[in-house]
Amino acid sequence: MKERVLFVGLHNAARSQMAEAFLNAAFPARFEAHSAGLEPAGINPLAVEAMRDIGFDISRNKPKTVFDFMKAGEHFDYIITVCEDASGERCPIFPGENTRLHWGFADPSSYEGSREEKLAFMHHLRDEIREQINNWCAEQRSGLAVA
Repeated sequence: MKERVLFVGLHNAARSQMAEAFLNAAFPARFEAHSAGLEPAGINPLAVEAMRDIGFDISRNKPKTVFDFMKAGEHFDYIITVCEDASGERCPIFPGENTRLHWGFADPSSYEGSREEKLAFMHHLRDEIREQINNWCAEQRSGLAVA
């Protein structure tokens, strides 16, 4: 049975969507990843573009609220917040046994600059998230992770 992972971001518009896509691609035999937001907004078009640049299509993803998962009684083995520290602390506690992790990534919606600068920032953020997912998967495979 696959372990279920929920990535939680503030808006479920970029970071959590990217993390979900990367984990589902990196370790599909072990994990089933989902994503949600505290205050869902539309998918960030620059996140869609940055992911498309490396062969991932998240354009059809719909932002989801973390509270819908809770109301539905969904169980997750891991709840991983991917927002900045202050927003991560707002994440609700899911009932049942689960491991909560926090991977703080900068908020792309607060980054200011030209479109090209924002896209470059999104590429950097995407690569940081992919590296974190790959490192975590390597830990999981080697049995070094501490739950």
